[in-house]
Amino acid sequence: MVFKLLLVEDDAEIREIISDYFIGKSSGTLAIDFAETGDEGQQKCMDNEYDLVLLDVMLPEVDGFTICRELRKTSDVPIIFITARDTESDRLHGYQLGCDDYVTKPFSLAELFAKVKALLRRSKGMVRNEIMTAGTIKLDPYRCTVFVNDEEVILAPIEFAILRILMENCGKVVTRDSLLLRVWGYDFDGNDRVIDNHVKKLRKSLGNASTQIKTVFKKGYKLEVEE
Repeated sequence: MVFKLLLVEDDAEIREIISDYFIGKSSGTLAIDFAETGDEGQQKCMDNEYDLVLLDVMLPEVDGFTICRELRKTSDVPIIFITARDTESDRLHGYQLGCDDYVTKPFSLAELFAKVKALLRRSKGMVRNEIMTAGTIKLDPYRCTVFVNDEEVILAPIEFAILRILMENCGKVVTRDSLLLRVWGYDFDGNDRVIDNHVKKLRKSLGNASTQIKTVFKKGYKLEVEE
């Protein structure tokens, strides 16, 4: 089976490097289409069906954040941002808009390829537009809304990102290192106890549903559905 990717990137050298590497490593299972501007990328997303989109943020005409926002109104295609914008606020904004992963330049081609393959495997085995439910908590990952007992709860971006990860792994332990990697990225140089502070805020916002988030000693956290 051949998977069709769209790479929206205005740097010709980066387009060529990614294309050559992916085609060589995939043994013919990946086909890559290109767009050099945001406007072209947005139009191609409307006119074609892709299995995954690699999306730069800083683009001529239309920026990547806008493309992602508009795409999420009609499509659940996996999206990975590839960008030099590496601040925490940029990464969290990307996740809020509905991207699946965020890779900062300069990046490892091997790592990017592994992320693409993992996302393709996941996206072909799950329904991505359903609301996630765990006990009394409901989370819509693409409208970025959370409800507890059918009442909306407003969460800060970091708390939303943490809750989404916990719900994706409901019943499983998610380590602090994993949360740091998913939310803050590889270049975060702070203490992993920052996770504990944000989980504390998350629990406060969830009210009675906070008891569903269990602390796993010396490991991390686990979201459970209580009987």
